[in-house]
Amino acid sequence: MSAAPERVYPDTTELLSPSLVVFKPLVAHNITEMLRIAKAPARLRPHCKTHKMPEVIKMEMAQGITKHKAATFGECEMLADCGVTDIFLSYNLLGPNIARAVRFVQKYPHITFCATADHLVPLKQLSDALTAAGVEMQVAVDLNTGLDRTGVAIGQPAIDLYRQIVELPGVQPGGFHCYDGHNHHPVLTDRQAAVAPLWDRVQTMKAEIVRQGWPIPRLVSGGTGTFPVYAEFEDPLIELAAGTTVLHDTGYGDTFADMPNFVHSALLMTRVISRPAPNIMTLDAGNKAVSPDQPMPTRARLLDIPDAEIQRHNEEHMVVKTSLAERYQPGDVVWAVPRHICTTTYLYPWVYAVDAGGAVLGQWEVRARDRQITI
Repeated sequence: MSAAPERVYPDTTELLSPSLVVFKPLVAHNITEMLRIAKAPARLRPHCKTHKMPEVIKMEMAQGITKHKAATFGECEMLADCGVTDIFLSYNLLGPNIARAVRFVQKYPHITFCATADHLVPLKQLSDALTAAGVEMQVAVDLNTGLDRTGVAIGQPAIDLYRQIVELPGVQPGGFHCYDGHNHHPVLTDRQAAVAPLWDRVQTMKAEIVRQGWPIPRLVSGGTGTFPVYAEFEDPLIELAAGTTVLHDTGYGDTFADMPNFVHSALLMTRVISRPAPNIMTLDAGNKAVSPDQPMPTRARLLDIPDAEIQRHNEEHMVVKTSLAERYQPGDVVWAVPRHICTTTYLYPWVYAVDAGGAVLGQWEVRARDRQITI
């Protein structure tokens, strides 16, 4: 493994705040580390929902990653427009999204497109819509791994739904989606112990599918926390769906000590706007600048201010208590790492990109922050 390049900060004189700043060499390092863990580009299907940026997709493609995962049609369009030819939409299609799926397949007939399903009713509606339009797409069965968010039970219920995909017109069997976002055990051996019986059940089910003679193109498995565990399995169908690792945040960084080589490649740049008390300073990093979906004290880690305590977090203000407040004056820049980068990135229409020397390359559009681009 290679050491992460040093982060070189840009001249912030003309940079607006609050802003998200992405350090391109560190993104490249994280992609390389994902590949090292996966062992081969073909075993990776990174989730673009973390960054939603064409430039990051192109960096992944340049390293041989051809398969990508998305959560919205906006992300699928972004991937398609970047030249990605294998897209997995990890969302069950229903309502207007069924017609959108048909339009997507019609617009991008050269793309291998697969979405998920966990119920027969919308699956039949999708089959009818695709058949009426004279097009086809793949559908994978979404498995309930114990997260109890979506999915059908592993075993006979999943096999029965897969049979429907095999038999219905318009849809083709696309394999299985095995996301276990609840397996966030901080100790690696505990995470391995949680994944092992789950994987055994998937393999037993897979054996029955193979016995039936039905094709299984893929097993899209894991998330940021568990993809290193799945990476140790030898199944040739496995596709590792890491996401947050490309930018990284303190949420995963603090939880998984066994993944120390990923670095924070996206930082929040904020400025002091007031010093209302000797031990208080107020930043322009409100909850419209950094994700408010985490407990308030953890939403951002202020670099170089180890004792910082977030006291209040309003739309445009972050009030911080610190013994180091006297070091800062209004206008001074403070750098911070978000606790949850995925729900911070989408707050910005664009980010500043910085090269190895600290030069600002320009603004990278967060193109897929909207759920709809054209389709």
